[in-house]
Amino acid sequence: MTTPSRTLGAIALLLIVAWPALCETRIPQAALPRGSYQITTRLELPHVERWAIDKTTTICLSGRAATRQIPIPILSANNPYAACAAANVVIDNGQLEYDVVCPGRDAAKAHASYSLQSDDFAGRVAMVLGGKNMTMTEVQHGRRIGECESPRQDTVREF
Repeated sequence: MTTPSRTLGAIALLLIVAWPALCETRIPQAALPRGSYQITTRLELPHVERWAIDKTTTICLSGRAATRQIPIPILSANNPYAACAAANVVIDNGQLEYDVVCPGRDAAKAHASYSLQSDDFAGRVAMVLGGKNMTMTEVQHGRRIGECESPRQDTVREF
């Protein structure tokens, strides 16, 4: 093989290997702008579809990615996830995924998966209650409705 052939072969190989990375469109870390979000949630239990009721809550998201705080909170009533943290947070191509890890033995755990848009999101949080064989899914749909009224620490969620 001559030198020009080797050079062209090396360039072709480089393009083949690098093409997926060149074509990939990544969204920035702060995919949802800071603001007040109206989130509609529904808790789904297996084989109990008739009892799923929608609940709407308004919370403030800060618009930044957090290292340990749950990015979009689990909003179902009486859930054991208040003292839990986020782990394995991945934001890629308009998708946000993370695990919810709780302290203690036989603790509750969850996996959240969201589809993000410029100022709204939709997602599912698959939850397993600690020490029990009970699974639930919280379905969330949120949309930005404006600026946060009061950026108090307890109402602002890191995202």
